[in-house]
Amino acid sequence: MTAVATIDLSPALAELGLTLGAFARAMHISKGVAHRLVKGGTWPARSVAQTQRRAAALLTERRAPASAWAAFRAAGLYVERLLAPKSSKAPPMVQIGEASVPATPESRHETLEDQMLLRKETLSPEAQKHFGLPRSLFGLDDIQVREDVLLTAQMRYVRAALMDAAQNNGFVAVSGESGAGKSTLREEMEERIREERLPIIVIKPWPHGMEPTESRGTPLRAGHIAEAIVHALAPGVGMKSSPQARLTQIYELLKSSRSAGYKHLLLIEEAHRMPVPTLKHLKNFLEMKDGLRRLMGIALIGQTELQTLLSDRNPEVREIVQRCEQIALEPLDNDLEAYLRHKFERAGLAMDQLLGTDAVDAIRARLVVVPRGGSGKDGKSICYPQVVNNLMCRAFNGAARVSWPRVDAQVIAGI
Repeated sequence: MTAVATIDLSPALAELGLTLGAFARAMHISKGVAHRLVKGGTWPARSVAQTQRRAAALLTERRAPASAWAAFRAAGLYVERLLAPKSSKAPPMVQIGEASVPATPESRHETLEDQMLLRKETLSPEAQKHFGLPRSLFGLDDIQVREDVLLTAQMRYVRAALMDAAQNNGFVAVSGESGAGKSTLREEMEERIREERLPIIVIKPWPHGMEPTESRGTPLRAGHIAEAIVHALAPGVGMKSSPQARLTQIYELLKSSRSAGYKHLLLIEEAHRMPVPTLKHLKNFLEMKDGLRRLMGIALIGQTELQTLLSDRNPEVREIVQRCEQIALEPLDNDLEAYLRHKFERAGLAMDQLLGTDAVDAIRARLVVVPRGGSGKDGKSICYPQVVNNLMCRAFNGAARVSWPRVDAQVIAGI
């Protein structure tokens, strides 16, 4: 017997209206094996794939709620259910022992990275036609103007922190998982600066190919940052050759620009890949002042590794970390319904006509990842905007293929 997770499936059986004996009979296993499966998440080693298929078929047949699917997934059920088409044509069946069950693909264990990104999928023409959806609803170009961005309470806080760094020369680091909305907030800030004609010059060293060491790519050096500042403030002017002369040149350019009424923000993307020496050198730029006033703010944007890089336990960067406000972007979770409703409203669509009343809870449950061998308490939410967008495309495409009227919990459980 193989213990995949330690979890109690009794509440899930109660939701299905099954006793332990009835569950054992439906699964074609002994009551003892069923007890070990329900109470310990222990699947029979010799026929685990067959047992998982039977479990998937059972959950599908009994129209199990999303919570039951989540419980079985946490216990190691990696077989996805099939949606039953609305037509009278029965789904394809396969023979497993004495039972005939819907044919379902045997999926592999997914790593956290696989789950984090999900497989990118766009809305199919079939889904667009069936539901009346615009192509860009959940696509890469879903945000065209600032009003397309839903500003949750946390997003507003991050947005304000970025603008404070730009207008009051602060120092902020924004980190988050891939797809959490970091680039969207940065782009929204830059769009705001352009629209409102704010006297702010955003200086962005080019991060292409940036890596911490030369063995992996091109490290971002202090000289690259200095070059970006000079290019932004005095295009066409050559860089001074010596480090001291360069710092003096940058200081004079910043002070002159400040006198002309401009403020400056050094914005570094992919900051989690910065070498430690470059990070430490940011202190020199941050401390350039004209009297009591700093001449430049700094904003670092990167993935969650940035939190490790900026750990105050690292004595090498402690001095710079003490000057930096760190903000980690959290999953949507409680803001998921508002996020989806905002997306549909911006497209002129009524969410309640396209999503079932149980869809939001099902999406939230579906986007909880339990590491292999872990239990429910180890679950981690990956309910980030890009991940939600990918999931919604898959859901609408799947529902359209079988002419399902709305995306509901059944659809979400089956993708």
